Order: sequence, then structure tokens, then C-alpha cells
Amino acid sequence: MHILFAGGGTAGHINPALAVAGYIKEKHPDAKISYIGTEKGLEARLVREAGYDFYAINVAGFQRSFSPSAIKKNISAAVKMFTSSSAAKKILKKLEPDVVVGTGGYVSGPVLRSAAKLKIKTCIHEQNAFPGVTNKALASMIDEVMIAFPEAEKHLKSNKKPVITGNPVRMSVLTANREVAREKLGIGNIPMILSFGGSLGAKPINDAVIDLIKSNSESGKFFHMHATGKYGHDDMLSKLSDAGVELEKHPNICVREYINDMDVCLAAADLVICRAGAITLSEIQNCGKASILIPSPYVAENHQFHNAMTLKNIGAAEIIEEKDLSGEKLISTVMEMVGSDSLKEMGEKAKKSAISDSNERIYNVIMRLYQ
Repeated sequence: MHILFAGGGTAGHINPALAVAGYIKEKHPDAKISYIGTEKGLEARLVREAGYDFYAINVAGFQRSFSPSAIKKNISAAVKMFTSSSAAKKILKKLEPDVVVGTGGYVSGPVLRSAAKLKIKTCIHEQNAFPGVTNKALASMIDEVMIAFPEAEKHLKSNKKPVITGNPVRMSVLTANREVAREKLGIGNIPMILSFGGSLGAKPINDAVIDLIKSNSESGKFFHMHATGKYGHDDMLSKLSDAGVELEKHPNICVREYINDMDVCLAAADLVICRAGAITLSEIQNCGKASILIPSPYVAENHQFHNAMTLKNIGAAEIIEEKDLSGEKLISTVMEMVGSDSLKEMGEKAKKSAISDSNERIYNVIMRLYQ
């Protein structure tokens, strides 16, 4: 059995593919897994680190602007679109995979289109509530469409009814124990807030969290862990110092650059403050956590807002759009949520909406195509 994955650009497209690939290898150790991406993309490193064969094609996305530089890039992207299809076809003919799985990003377009033309079985997985441009274009020409959020179906024109699979979530997140996690972090019985804005950091979130940390340093009501991201750590420590917050005097406040033990921190938390990336939301749902979501307004199709609304609509989350975000707004929202029974209720609603067997559901679709 040979399964080929295509997708890239962001970890949100790559990690689901790697999670499913790992699940397939657990069930079929002799299965061959291959991956097509771009050499410049994050996938080139992550796929090789995972131990799978990686093949690169030269393809680029289109700019949503009419500036001279964007027009120049779009002309180049149009040329690459044709050459990448030819390159993808050559790789597919050489590898002869049984099933090709697309997980989004512009690199998956030429691969899935070429596979469909070669009569190779194909499927795509859409992680977001509002599908990306590539998956919307592919939906009508491939064999199976998988979606993480039911809301995505109305935006896709597929030949068959999409299969709701959810997003793959790391096993360490699914199995983490709250009591064990809180003991590891040294937390007593007080509520824990976990906040982060992404690996690079999100300045608007960091700035608002500074006010929340200052407020908490005075009241000591919560244990608060915040990850600043790569570009925000020194700036945040400086601003906290200017605000009179000496972290060494407040053991209930922890400011990190990264959170490398997200499974532990999520398990221990009572409230999560973060962006609304699809995989992050799936982890929040599976852990049964209440959340304050601050969707990134800088992503394609504003898909994080649509993701966030899926939890807001079921009463599992509150949303603060970045344009409305301030320290005062964040503090009032946190206090309103923590000061009532809503945290537990929201967490239960999040857990109820979770899909914990996503890997198995995606695997079953792939196996149907293989057989």
C-alpha cells in the first residue's frame, strides 16, 4: 500500500497529514508513505524529520493585490502553475501511489488535479470552517471530501456528501490528566489561565495580556501562564517591568517564550486565551476547555473568525475581534467568565462538540479508496 500526501505552507496543513501518516504506519507498518510539497515550505523539514520520502515541486500562491510587485509575482505564479502540474504528473507516474491525500495549501492543487486526471484515487481534508481556495477548487474533481467542521460543507461543491472527520489531535493531548498536569506545574486549587498567540507571537494579544497580568499580580486570583512567541518575549518582560510587575515575586504568573508542553498546560488550564487556528480549536474541544478566542484578521478568507464562531455558536467560547481587543476588554471578559459557573459549562459544551477519533475516520476514508 502506497499513500501519498500533498499539502503545505503552514503547520495547519502539514501536521494533520503527518498525524494520519503516523496512524497508517501504526496499522500497516509496511505501508509506504510519500509526500509532495515545496522545498521552501515548512513541510520540507517536517516531513523529512518524520522519516517519510519527500518530493518537491516549484509552485507559488497568488497575491490578493494589484500592486506592481503583486502583479509580477502573480505572473510568475501562473507560469509555475503549469510547470508544477507537469512536475507533479511525472512524480505520480514514477511513484504510482494507490491514494493521494490533499490537506490544503496551494501545493496540493497541481498534485491532486494531476492525480485525478491519471485516475488515481484522491481525497482532500479541509481543516477550517471556511475552506481554503485550493480545496474549494478541488472539491468537485476528487473522489472524497473530508471536513473538520460541519459548517464547511455549504462552501464546497463536491460530487459526494463530505465526510465529517474533525481534525487529528496529538495522542498526548487526548490522554493528558488534569490532576497530574497541575501537580507538574505546581498549581494549587486556584483557576488557571493559559494564553498564547502563536510561535512567532501576536503583539496585540501580548499587549492586552500585560494588563491582565498586572491586574492578576495585584489580586493573585489565578495561576496565569502566557507564551509571548519568538518576537515578543523581551518586549513583554520590559513592559511588565515598566508596569511594576516583578515576575520573580509572583509565583502564580509564568511568562515563557514558547510552550513546549502544551499537552500538560492544556490539561491543567481552566480558561484558554488564543487565536482560532483549526488544530488549536480541536485541541481545546478535545480537552473540554472554555476559551476566549481572538481570531487573526491576517489569514486568508478570514477563516479563523469562522472557526471561532463554531464554538461561539454552541456557547463554548467568547470572541474578541482584534479590532476590539484591549487590556480593559480582556480583563472584563475574563472576570465575567471566571466569576460564574460558565467556565465549567462552556468546557462541557466544548468537549461535547469534540471529535476524538479523527485519525480513525480519515483512515477509514483512505482505506475505502484503497480497496
